[in-house]
Amino acid sequence: MTVTLADVAARARVSPATVSRVLNGNYPVAASTRERVLRAVDDLDYVLNGPASSLAAATSDLVGILVNDIADPFFGIMAGAAQTQIGGPGDGSGRAGGEKLAVICNTGGSPERELTYLTLLQRQRAAAVVLTGGAVEDPAHQAAMSAKLTKLADAGTRIVFCGRPPLPEGDALVAALAFDNRGGGRRLAEHLISLGHRRIGYVAGPPERTTTRHRLEGHREALRAAGLDAAPGGADGGPGSDDQDRLTVHGPYDRRSGYEATLELLRRAPDVTAIVAANDTVALGACAAVRDQGMRIPQDISVAGFDDLPFSVDAVPALTTVRLPLFEAGARAGRLAMGKENPPPGGIATIAAELMIRGSTAAPRG
Repeated sequence: MTVTLADVAARARVSPATVSRVLNGNYPVAASTRERVLRAVDDLDYVLNGPASSLAAATSDLVGILVNDIADPFFGIMAGAAQTQIGGPGDGSGRAGGEKLAVICNTGGSPERELTYLTLLQRQRAAAVVLTGGAVEDPAHQAAMSAKLTKLADAGTRIVFCGRPPLPEGDALVAALAFDNRGGGRRLAEHLISLGHRRIGYVAGPPERTTTRHRLEGHREALRAAGLDAAPGGADGGPGSDDQDRLTVHGPYDRRSGYEATLELLRRAPDVTAIVAANDTVALGACAAVRDQGMRIPQDISVAGFDDLPFSVDAVPALTTVRLPLFEAGARAGRLAMGKENPPPGGIATIAAELMIRGSTAAPRG
């Protein structure tokens, strides 16, 4: 026979309303009463009717986490960290009582699928949505996203960006946690310049992504500040402003792109002494291409990445990179989505990037 809410209330010697409050986590209940209700839930093996509950409330117990590629550690780390905060108290009891169900939505980097998932989450009355990673810089898509997020927010859904800047119309957001990609790109280039590198190739990500633009802008800011981008050809033999496009190759954020783009860079500019990759995965491909051309890292050419993914320190040589606190950012996004943490002032927080200098970069020979 199906166990009802009334059965749980009778076993716990409380009202059905108190049981509902404990299970939904939306109203303070005395600790002893909560324990009694949860024990009754366990004893009777009661299962909350999720769809009916969501119809009665403004939102359901569902939280969506949107990622470009769950197989990419960049997204996997943030999503996993967010889920640790969304799952509930984490006391190991296995009991139900205010927890949320986190669902990972893998967009494959498709703007259309991003909108589709948001529509599906809207239909499910999601309690919160966390969107991770860079955004597509397309005005039509940004307008569609803004409209969709506004509808979600109006229905009571909490919306948090993690690792991406807010939209031009960002009023629907609880918070936007944006990485300092521009500052990280600048510090990485400054490091290479300080070692004496003057011909630096750049393997960039997809040109339509905010992450790509910000990291590349930081890189070029450092070149300009060092006088390496002042004039065509460069007064000191370094790259000039119209030479930067030749020293930049765009592609996806994957290893194959890093490999193929690096071969193209070496064909265009055989005199490059360093290569900066869009992220650590791309940097692994760049390292493989350099070795396949019979060159050594860093003796013949330096290679650097971005993100400080777990494998970067185990590369040979260990990869110089820019550390982004992915786990910390994801966990904070989860707390914000659950209302466990107050939003930052103005709803926007810039998360610092840290330069990690390792063995894959050194002064150029000669």
